[in-house]
Formats: sequence, structure tokens, C-alpha cells
Amino acid sequence: MAEYNWPEASKRSLIGKRISRLDGPEKVSGKAKYTYDLKRPGMLYGKMVRCPHAHAKVSSIDTSAAEKMPGVKAVKIIQDPGSEIQWAGDGVVVVAATEEHLAEDAARAVKVTYEVLPHLVREEDLSKAGDRAKPAAEKVAGDPTKAFSEAEVVSEGTYSIAVITHCCLESHGQITEWEGDKLNVFPSTQAVTGIGGEFVKALGIPATNVRVRMNHVGGGFGSKFNADRWGIEGARLAKLAGQPVKIMLERDAELMVAGGRPSSFAKIKMGAKKDGTITAWESNSWGTGGPGGAGMPPLPYVWQIPNQRMNHTGVATNIGPARAWRAPNHPQACFLTMSAIEDLAAALKMDPLEICLKNISLLGPRASLYQEELLKGAEIIEWKRKWHLRGDTTAGHIKRGLGLSMHTWGGAPHNSECRVTINPDGSVSAELASQDLGTGTRTVIAIVAAETLGLPIEAIKVNIGDSAYPPSGGSGGSTTVGGVSSSTRRAAADALDEIFKVVAPALNADPANLEAAGSKIQVKGDASKSMTWQQACSRLGVKPIRANGKQPDPAKGSLASSGVAGIQMAEVTVDTETGIVKIEKLVSVQDMGLIIDAKTAESQIYGALIMGVCYALYEEKIMDQATGRMLNPNMEFYKLAGIGDIGTLVVHLMTGQEQDARGVIGLGEPPVVSPGAAISNAVANAIGVRVPSLPITPDRVLTAMEKKGGLT
Repeated sequence: MAEYNWPEASKRSLIGKRISRLDGPEKVSGKAKYTYDLKRPGMLYGKMVRCPHAHAKVSSIDTSAAEKMPGVKAVKIIQDPGSEIQWAGDGVVVVAATEEHLAEDAARAVKVTYEVLPHLVREEDLSKAGDRAKPAAEKVAGDPTKAFSEAEVVSEGTYSIAVITHCCLESHGQITEWEGDKLNVFPSTQAVTGIGGEFVKALGIPATNVRVRMNHVGGGFGSKFNADRWGIEGARLAKLAGQPVKIMLERDAELMVAGGRPSSFAKIKMGAKKDGTITAWESNSWGTGGPGGAGMPPLPYVWQIPNQRMNHTGVATNIGPARAWRAPNHPQACFLTMSAIEDLAAALKMDPLEICLKNISLLGPRASLYQEELLKGAEIIEWKRKWHLRGDTTAGHIKRGLGLSMHTWGGAPHNSECRVTINPDGSVSAELASQDLGTGTRTVIAIVAAETLGLPIEAIKVNIGDSAYPPSGGSGGSTTVGGVSSSTRRAAADALDEIFKVVAPALNADPANLEAAGSKIQVKGDASKSMTWQQACSRLGVKPIRANGKQPDPAKGSLASSGVAGIQMAEVTVDTETGIVKIEKLVSVQDMGLIIDAKTAESQIYGALIMGVCYALYEEKIMDQATGRMLNPNMEFYKLAGIGDIGTLVVHLMTGQEQDARGVIGLGEPPVVSPGAAISNAVANAIGVRVPSLPITPDRVLTAMEKKGGLT
């Protein structure tokens, strides 16, 4: 019988190798079609009338002028008079017209009056939040009061990490198209299987009447699970107009309303012995993710400090909705915690690497793995040779520093079902309603199917992106690779068992004693008793083999698990005359269990490091308290790193029998957690003072140095 477990390393022809993404040529050549590229027959363009106020009540709406304009096919009020708006940019009316510019003209012609209400869009000063501040219950473990009284060294600091927005290259949106009572949705989404249910619920139509299709998505990072107001109202507008409607967010709307990562502020106190043993933690944190406030980040992050006291306050603000942003809450908690630990090391005049290794037992069940990763990272970045006590004393205005950080994530597989079909002509397809966010999901599916069937990867046709295929979970939480690889492995193994039964008589063998390898089916250990894959499939007659595999499948054991550790180290230079931080090197050492494709795994980490540089040095949603509006909703002033800002990236994947035995674990989120903390710690090491807020902009560097006692 075909094996349900993963093949041993010595028997793998594809799994774990460096294989380029199958859709790479289509994407670099421009042949790949995204939702933004599609134009359906008779398609209209939808535009929203957006509220200019952070907090207001709709007083009146007049759409009469817009309805009479050339090319306008439908106008729909989506928030009636009396509705209360909670953020600037929220949609009030939606219009559809034959051309995009005509829809824009019509939107401008709609007249809406508002009763402007008090707003709060800045949360850094908790004393100004009033009743918008919602304290959570205090959390206490051990006896922090006693631990601090007995601590030989106490370090205190205040740290903050800003709200940042989603900034997907392909903005949010979709095309909605009715065929009678059936709805076709062509979205930019992370959840081909899941998003249709929102249309079903909102529109009151049967689930069988909604079909979702999408070939490629231009970024998501946690923000593209929902149908959203523009999706639901787009479907209603399409019904009203009797024509397909396309609504894609403009760049400013993408930055204002497509969701953001919540902020975190914290005052942190740590206690320790003079030898560096950490004994106590206390934190008072607050933050916002919009009207819903913000939950407490998992503090202290990674570390199981024995005596802890934590207080947190969520602040409700009028800044737009919060959404999951690659590793929700983890970058914030990591930055706060690792900054405080590095500051404790500076107070002790100790190497932070030494502090981490000394307290390694506080890192829980993966302590030994963290230790191995720390030592490997130190070797790669030459920590022992380059690290110095805080403050670079070399001559000149360019100062150099090192910093480190540690992180974790779950990465358990989502539910997934895959259908593998073997045709009489030898062709093979794998079908599931998953999606490829650009991370290589198609390639992973093809690798697993090809490995299981003993075929080259180009022999597998992968069909995803259509809700008509077997259901598969959304791409979030680093769950996709574990889910789709497990379901594909099971489906391919079951299909292989069926073809073994067909060809066994011709080979005078028991089906259980057959194997597939090198595009052949043969008796195990006897290559003389074999037939080619094509010969085997020709025996199917006219009836293909179809097999469905599921994750989870308790009867067949687990092919995936969860829980990873990772470390990162940064080397930076800081120009003390300009305050500009330059990344010299970022090193990531990461485990992820069994690696399906080493090339796409490395690529995931490279992408995470680049995103990390962006939020560490550039990204910030800047809100104006006077007007309640975002001041930088554009690509000119919402800064992202350029290719010259990234520095040298070094990735080391933890491999070996111990990792393989864990099965597949998701990788998408963990490596984006640590860059902010590692870079911030490196800057503090370079200039001798903490820049307490991310992003570390030049003005903040210069301000921190002035507070220290002047520029050096």
C-alpha cells in the first residue's frame, strides 16, 4: 500500500529540494491575471461616497444629481440618514457606471450632510482617552511584589509600536456578477472556500447559488478574508443594475479603511540578579486597533518569567478597523519584551546573548531549540567579534551595533480536502478550493502529489482558486502548507492504491507489494517487474481514478504539527548627524518541521525580513487629531523600504531527522515577528540609548540622542 506518512529523507526525490514556483513565469511575464485585471462582459465600475469625518451622524443624502448623470446605471444608499460613522473613509453611498471616471464623477455629485461628533484618533497619551479607555482585569503570576523587592537590579522603560496599515499591492475588492439567481464572485481573497458564506448570509441566498473564483491574489497578509461592505454592496448594486459590478479600493481608501495592525504602548519594569538571572516582570500596556480598542499582547513574549504582573487598557479610537496583520499581536509583544530584556542587559553591563543563554530554561519546551538557534545565529553574524557594550565609541559619526530577538508561532494545519484524479492517458490533476497568496501553494501541492505518485512535478496539473473544488481553509495563521500538503498526500496515496490494484495482476504481484518511483510502477525491490506510468494508466480503460483526501484524518495519523521557535539578529549602522539607520545584515534562523520546498521556505523568510525592515524603520499610520483624518494615505508618504534599504539577508533553515519527524508546520508568520525588536536593539547598541518607538525614523533617533545628552 502507498505510504500515508512522509518518505524518509534518503527516499525523497522532490520534498525538501529547492524548486522554483510553478506560477513564476506567468507572473514575471504578465500573463497571470489578478482580479484587478479582469473585465467581465457588460461590466460596470463601482465607486463609494466616503465620509470625510472621523465620527459623525448622517443627516441627509441627496443622490438625484448622480442618478441623472451619463453612464450611471445604479445608485444605492448603504448607510441611511441617522447612521453613525466611526471613521473617516467609511462608505455611505455606492454608485455604478459604464466607465470608471463616470462613476467617480457620480460619486462626487452625491450630496451628504453630517452632524460632526467628537472623535479620538491618537492614543499615545492615555490620560486623554477618557471613557474610551477600557482597562482589562489585572493578571498576576507568582509574587512580583516580593520578587522586585529582592531584585538586585531593576530596569524600567517605556516603549511603543505604531498602528500600521495594510498596503497590499493589489488593493481589496471584487467583481460580482449575477446569472439569474446565481452569484459569481471574482474576489481578491485569502479564503476562496470561506468568503462565499458571507454573501450567502448577507444576501439570503442558498450556498449552492454562490461560486467564487480567483487565480491570483496580489497580497493579503491577514486582511483579505472578509467580503466587506464593498463586496456585499457591490453584489446588491450588480443586482440592481442587472450588470456585473467591479469595486476595487483606490490606494488612499486601501490605506484608510482596509485594516491596520493595532498599536501597543507599554511601561515595563524588570528585575534580575547581578548575575543576569531574570526574576520579575511588570507591564502596564495600552493600544488601539480602532473602535474596538486592542487586546493585550501576549506579555512577556516567549519568556516564562516566574513573577509577573500585567495590566492592559484598550483604547477605542476613530481610525478605521483593525485586521489581522501577519502574526497578529506577536510583533508588538516581541518588540516590547525584547526591548525590555536588552535594556536590562545594558543595565547589568552584560551581553544580551549571554542573558538569553543564561535564562534559557525560561523559554519553555523549545528552550534547547532556541539555544541551538541563538548559537547558530551568533556564528553567522559573528556576534562574539562584533558585539560591544551599548554605545559605539569608535571615531566618526557612523555608529555600528548588533541586536537580537526571539519569536514563536503555532502553524497548525487548517481543514483541507483534495481530489486527485489519474486519467487513462496518464495525466494527473489535484483539485482543491485553496488559494496561492504568492507563497508557492500551487508548487507545494504539485511537489507532494508528484512525490507520492513517483512522477516529475510537471506531470501534475494543480487546480485551485474555485469554490467548486473540494473545500480548503483560508490562508491565515500559517495553516495552508500543512493543510494542503496533508490532504494532497492522502488523496494521492489513495489514488495510487487504486492503480496498484489495477496493475498488480499484470505484474503477478500483491498490490501491497508495489511502489511508484521514477515514472514507473514496480514490485518493491525488484525493478525487473515494472511498467511505465503510461502503461499502467492505459489499463484503466475509459474510467479515471478519483480519490479524496482530508486533513485532518484521525484514522490515518498526523502529517503536520504546530509550534516553532526562531531567532533573528541584526547589524545596523546609524548616522548620528542625520539619524538615518541603515540595515547592514539581518540573520534569521528558523525551524518549521518538515520542509516541502526549501526555496519557497527561504522566500517566505526573505519576504518577512523585508516587511520587518518596513515596519521597523518606515511604516506608520499618521493621524491628525484636529481633523480626524489620516495624513499619509498614499505611497509617497506612507513609507516602505526600497531595495537599497534592505541590506544583506541571511536565512538558515533548521533541518534534520528531528525536524522531519514533526511533520509540516506553517512558516508564513513567525519570521516577521522579530525584525522590529532585533533592529531596535541593534540601534540602541550602536548609539548608546534606546529609541523607544517604532518606526525608528531619523527624527526619533536624533531626539533620543539629544535626551541622552547631546549628539556624539
